[in-house]
Amino acid sequence: MLAAAHRLRSGADFTHTVRSGVRQGRRNVVLYAAPNGERASRFGFIVSKAVGNAVTRNLVKRRLREAAASTVRARPVGLDVVVRALPASSTASWGDLSTDYESALGAALRRLERGTGPDGAAGRERTADGSGG
Repeated sequence: MLAAAHRLRSGADFTHTVRSGVRQGRRNVVLYAAPNGERASRFGFIVSKAVGNAVTRNLVKRRLREAAASTVRARPVGLDVVVRALPASSTASWGDLSTDYESALGAALRRLERGTGPDGAAGRERTADGSGG
């Protein structure tokens, strides 16, 4: 379980992380990560109705929260993360979901440490026309 200090609460925090952070997608999740200075690492989850009914959405959210709790133990400060569950996550096993989460987080952390996106610009990836994603 994530303590209140490790949860993203406001819409502004979600928006800031999604718009200014790096993005990594996998089959079951899309993960956005942004540095937050020396504050506690915070996590937010987006699980839409496209994932399934309330029971399924809550199961997916609980699994993602547990994966995030392991990240808090390893990296307790300096990171804001938003995880968006994709519809495929409704049928994913715990192993598949946690593997996708860990893989996306690892790739996002590597991009944050480099400080650049694949086009050499800091922040989010750019589309072919040069605009933000």
